[in-house]
Amino acid sequence: MATAPTKSTPAPKKESSGSASGLFATLAIPICIGIGILIYIFILGDPSHYEGGDPALAPADLFGTMHKGGVLVPLVMSYVLMVIVFSIERFIVIGKASGTSSVDAFVKRIQGFLNQGNIDAASAECDKQKGSVANVIKAGLKKYKEMESDATLDVDQKTLAIQKDIEEATALEMPMLEQNLTIIATLVSIGTLTGLLGTVVGMIKAFKELSGAATNTAALSAAISEALVNTALGISTSALSIVMYNVFTSKIDGLTYAIDETGFSIVQTFAASHKNK
Repeated sequence: MATAPTKSTPAPKKESSGSASGLFATLAIPICIGIGILIYIFILGDPSHYEGGDPALAPADLFGTMHKGGVLVPLVMSYVLMVIVFSIERFIVIGKASGTSSVDAFVKRIQGFLNQGNIDAASAECDKQKGSVANVIKAGLKKYKEMESDATLDVDQKTLAIQKDIEEATALEMPMLEQNLTIIATLVSIGTLTGLLGTVVGMIKAFKELSGAATNTAALSAAISEALVNTALGISTSALSIVMYNVFTSKIDGLTYAIDETGFSIVQTFAASHKNK
């Protein structure tokens, strides 16, 4: 009776990549908040954006109107900066994970080598491609060659061992791609809520002006403007966050599908070539 497949030694976790992403997030968030505050004070609050160059008067352009939005405006602006910064970071990380060429073309080349039974050429192609997808496929191909020389297991056990090794490699690579996506997903909700809070504050000021014996139309219009500015910024932040989150999840799903497709091909190729042995 054949013995059970031996447990493969898992590859070392990519702690350096995870630590780098964590450090990036730790630094990026306060920096974006600081930049948002500086933009609010020195750019939006510049006297040139007000009639007569006096911030006490009505705004002369959009920048002045945004500055009148109140103290929550720099916070919401920092959310927009965070979405942009983390989106750029995710584009770079996912781009590196895809490798040096098209993932679809890479998968087709690997499948072609598998159909020819040329495992060494497939491994060499992984070295050329690089990235997370290539790393996972190379792990499967390495296990493929190990199982070919293993005489203690039957075919079913060998194919199971190959499949398990691919799954372990995938489990190590995928978290790196999904890291920091939670921040973008959080900004979808927090952007809307902060904008809504600014809207409520502005409406409270507006109703306060209306409740007075003599309504100050300038103060009333400023309060309504504050409410609408925060609403617009909050909605814009959430909309941008949703779009970018969906773009990245779609890209990650595409990489996962490529890994699953190629992994299935490796397992099936091994099973087919050894079923009569």
